[in-house]
Amino acid sequence: MTLRFAKIALCIIASMTVFPMQSHALEDAVNVASPPAAQDTAVVPAPLPEDAPATAPLLVGPAEVVQQLTGAESANATDRWNVHGTDLGHMISHKGALYMVFGDTYGPDGGAWRSSTMARIADPQGGFDFDQMITGPDGTAMELIRSAKIPGIEWTVIPTNGISLGERMVLHYMGVRMWTSDGRWIVSRSGLAYSDDDGQSWHRSPTAVWPNGSGFEQVAFVDQGDLIYTFGIPGGRFGPVSLRRVARDDLFDPAAYRYWDGRGWVADHRAAASVVPAPAGELSVAWSAPHGRWLMMYLDETKAAIVLRTAPDLVGPWSAAQTVARAVDYPGLYAPYIVPGDPLDTEVRFTMSRWKPLYNVFLMRAPLYLDTPVVAAAEDDATSHIQLHRPPYR
Repeated sequence: MTLRFAKIALCIIASMTVFPMQSHALEDAVNVASPPAAQDTAVVPAPLPEDAPATAPLLVGPAEVVQQLTGAESANATDRWNVHGTDLGHMISHKGALYMVFGDTYGPDGGAWRSSTMARIADPQGGFDFDQMITGPDGTAMELIRSAKIPGIEWTVIPTNGISLGERMVLHYMGVRMWTSDGRWIVSRSGLAYSDDDGQSWHRSPTAVWPNGSGFEQVAFVDQGDLIYTFGIPGGRFGPVSLRRVARDDLFDPAAYRYWDGRGWVADHRAAASVVPAPAGELSVAWSAPHGRWLMMYLDETKAAIVLRTAPDLVGPWSAAQTVARAVDYPGLYAPYIVPGDPLDTEVRFTMSRWKPLYNVFLMRAPLYLDTPVVAAAEDDATSHIQLHRPPYR
């Protein structure tokens, strides 16, 4: 259908619903070293900046493979470091490079088991080439956080996400006591490990340790300067997503953490509210400046799919889940980790693991686009076409 215009400027902004972004900057600036009590932490909505994008629905298209990142058949040929099979691949931006962290790693035929390994990518905007891996004296990718490898006690120690504090790198880990059924396992404890030599050696913190049941056995870090937020899920892939925060200088002090209870920040982790309902598996969160909202990706085991949600604020409200990739197309898929530092404008890049028969990590991409009318108005007798923004590929 076409519409005729006579030098009429059509404005559609007034008909769009705009949701205000919430800001914690004022409350966060007060007494950062000692987070305030819950009654002092009411959330005060703040208006959107004048140049902030309108909050039309942000849609995601189906994902596609960019390249295989690990394994003998990958462009990185990681078998040269005795990495034939591995998973996860979450990333830390540190000193101008991107470090990619893997979970259980194996040599040929399932030998040379290491619970965690790490690669360094000098130019993540280029070909995502590994210029090195953290290795031992023999040139083999070495285990970052040592594990006992004793079923029923400490079967393995899995790094679930990482962050850079400037000179220090930090990994959050979960100690797996037992693997049980698909998507379920028993965690003994979780904690933080650190490296002060750019990943060459790692040490478990004696203080930053949480017993099983905290609800933050697996996390996604969000660095907000003076405050560091972590989204958390229990061990396995069937729990809800909760949110906590801590002053940057208190990252290794469990008593300093405060948990979002739906109204404010409280000291009791048992009061933590679900910001995203169950079920959620391995997750990642990143800010899209062009779209003025947060993106969260995780595995929904019940849908056998990787999904994406968006929100104007870390505490929500989070949108309905959209499917990004399905197991019917990528059997054994899990663990989507958004590439840090990407603009997240027309696409989202993320790593994705696959289980049998591949057990390796892939770089993926999926288009992002706004479901917003685009109106082209012209002079007398011109035509205007109303259409939707669509994905730039596929």
